[in-house]
Amino acid sequence: MPSRSSRWPRGRVGRPRAIEFRQPVHFQAGTSIVPILYYVTHPQVQIDAAIPVPEWGLSDVGRARAVAMLDQPWVGAVRRIVSSGERKAIETAEILASHRRLAVEVRERTHENDRSATGFLPPPEFEAVADQFFAHPRESIRRWERAIDAQNRIVSEVAVVLDGNDADDIAFVGHGGVGTLLLLSLSGREISREADQPAGGGNYFAYDIGARRVIHGWRPIDRLEQP
Repeated sequence: MPSRSSRWPRGRVGRPRAIEFRQPVHFQAGTSIVPILYYVTHPQVQIDAAIPVPEWGLSDVGRARAVAMLDQPWVGAVRRIVSSGERKAIETAEILASHRRLAVEVRERTHENDRSATGFLPPPEFEAVADQFFAHPRESIRRWERAIDAQNRIVSEVAVVLDGNDADDIAFVGHGGVGTLLLLSLSGREISREADQPAGGGNYFAYDIGARRVIHGWRPIDRLEQP
């Protein structure tokens, strides 16, 4: 979900739900390498008000940024790729998967917060509704999926995947709204738009699965990091 650079009003809701694992996380024998989760949001899309938002694909700019991501030093360690079923996420995941010669695992329930009640909204109106979505997480704003429900859904889906993961670095490819809700849960923070990704999408955060801690928050996928 896009974000502006201004500071957003805080919306508070109970104690954040932490990811719990039914099985212990395993590590590769003879190495200190621990598995890392990378949550990647799709970059810029081709907006078309005539079709449902989940069917939007990447724009030329978005596709170029996804290709630039392949130069990131962490990409070479990724052994699993899990994607939302939305077209823009799948297109991003396929670029990564082709480079790594991996299959894309699609999990439909990792989709963006359900906004089908309104469909496409002009950017100013969308931003105003998104503000309310984060500020009042237990309320359905304009009949959107509630933030608390979207958070529980993405946290549960990620937990299921990680329960079956051994020592592999894994990339989840998805969306800014649920990605922010996941980041807040992993950080032990309350729901708020203050943690929203930078505008335009195409960002990622990293999470140490073994230590259960966020390594870093949102960073652009095309801003190269030092190995």
